[in-house]
Amino acid sequence: MPTVSVIIPTYNRADDIPRAIDSALDQTLSDVEVIVVDDASTDDTASVVTAYDDPRVNYLVHETNQGGSAARNTGIEVATGDYIALLDSDDEWAETKLERQVETLERRSDEWVAAYCGTMILDDADANPLVERVKSVLGTHDSREGAEGGEELIKEILMENLHTSAGSTLVVESEVVERIGGFDESFDRYQDTEFLIRVLKEGKLAYVDEPLLRRYPSGGPSADAVRRANAHFLKTFAEEVVELETRGYDVTGTHQYALAAQYLREGRFDAGLAYLRAGSTPGPAQLPGLVYSVVRGVQNRVSA
Repeated sequence: MPTVSVIIPTYNRADDIPRAIDSALDQTLSDVEVIVVDDASTDDTASVVTAYDDPRVNYLVHETNQGGSAARNTGIEVATGDYIALLDSDDEWAETKLERQVETLERRSDEWVAAYCGTMILDDADANPLVERVKSVLGTHDSREGAEGGEELIKEILMENLHTSAGSTLVVESEVVERIGGFDESFDRYQDTEFLIRVLKEGKLAYVDEPLLRRYPSGGPSADAVRRANAHFLKTFAEEVVELETRGYDVTGTHQYALAAQYLREGRFDAGLAYLRAGSTPGPAQLPGLVYSVVRGVQNRVSA
């Protein structure tokens, strides 16, 4: 049995996936299995992955596209490691990531069941220079990470005060993953966040204060897709949302504000302003991101 089973779901990322696989195989904690689940790709993913001459690589293929949650569950079903580690197929780990996280968990008591780590977000080199300059000056990358604990962190996640990049940072005890039933396949967005919330109901989350994940730009969904996924997410955790809002936390308004920023970035200013009016009042820490969203939206409108 390996110590860690690395689950990499992928769809049409033949050019990017070697970066993810290599970073998993090159870990200083070498006792790993790397399970790549191909969600019915139509590019050269099969030839790229099967070219790896390493017994630690296990390649599984869906006959039809089922989504990221289903792909992760396929990997989880065959995983044999003590821990499950999640890695998106376009991201990359530092070589000490798994060693540092497993060491952290094994030094702590049994109530600590999962760990995440710091993240370095790499910008798109082809992005508009003016927009990138504004983003740099305003510091729009969200640095709210580093919190540790159990169920109390659910509030921070629902209020969007804690961002963990769980889809590529999270390491969880396999027993916990089995106990919660893996990923909810009704989610096509927010699946990593939904999964993490259920993990927090089982035990505590630790943090390794090092930038051990490198995230690359991958486009992202449209604002309309985010709106639909956001509604499903809030409905799923309606009980927690109601409880928090009775205590004075504006969960719904926070998510409306986030949707406003998404629409503004797309240059859809009418929808963005409507969600901004309905959302919570942005604080000083949110204003730089709002300005960036407007600048990005103007750039998108001009280039359209």
